Amino acid sequence: MTRMTANDFDPEVLKLFDQYVHGQLDRRGFLSQAGRYAVGGATAAGMLAALSPSFAAQLVAPTDPRIKASYVEYPSPQGYGKLRGYLVQPANAKGKLPAVLVVHENRGLNPHIEDIARRVALENYIAFAPDALFPLGGYPGDEDKARELFGKLDQAKTRADFVEASAILKAMPNGSGKVGVVGFCYGGGIANYLPTVVKHLDASVPFYGAQAPAAEVPKIKTPLLIHDAEKDTRILAGWPAYEAALKENKVDYQHYLYPGVEHGFNNDTTPRYDEAAARLAWQRTMDFFKKHLG
Repeated sequence: MTRMTANDFDPEVLKLFDQYVHGQLDRRGFLSQAGRYAVGGATAAGMLAALSPSFAAQLVAPTDPRIKASYVEYPSPQGYGKLRGYLVQPANAKGKLPAVLVVHENRGLNPHIEDIARRVALENYIAFAPDALFPLGGYPGDEDKARELFGKLDQAKTRADFVEASAILKAMPNGSGKVGVVGFCYGGGIANYLPTVVKHLDASVPFYGAQAPAAEVPKIKTPLLIHDAEKDTRILAGWPAYEAALKENKVDYQHYLYPGVEHGFNNDTTPRYDEAAARLAWQRTMDFFKKHLG
């Protein structure tokens, strides 16, 4: 069966789906509006199902012998009190390794982000992917329920949990003390946020995430590698002000705009995935981490 891509959908349907994913449109609203673009026997419900993630195939299996993976808990006194996440390390690590904080989208620690953490570990890093939904019971196994739960989080506490997670990685006994962060969508926003409050970050890679306010940019001392999608008008609306602040404050940053692709182009569980752009962005990310983390 041929894999569906973003080109199989009317651009207006993709815009509606982006609004649905980010809470600007509920399920009924999506189905009502998307129905106008249903052709050739397609239905709005069918389009929603086709656009939604499928976790059937993962690039690195949880049982891959090259890694060691476990779920761990740590105190987070400034956040929700305790945080839980997925910790992945190379099975045959030699010496102390740099660490990478992996921050999920707005659905918590789902199988896709766990897969991303395993991919990072195979690049010879300690990877830690916290679940922001842990205080509310954790990722529920259903993307719609996860999104609903996500809106109930106290974001001040959640952000404090991610700050604590970066400190945990900095102090890991088997870590080198070098810490980077990579985040996607909501996690991209966290990857833009953390350098404004965390002094010990050595590298930050936001994928299509909300930018930090211009007033906070002077606090950034961390090198940034920013990935954006050309068709992601929602995120790109904030880019000019952010770029101006980055330049004004002489922040070390690189910005890549991937032509012709949608928000979420790195997520290989949905049709918005673009293999060429994702591969290039991943290679750039790993090269960036190698440069700044070792």
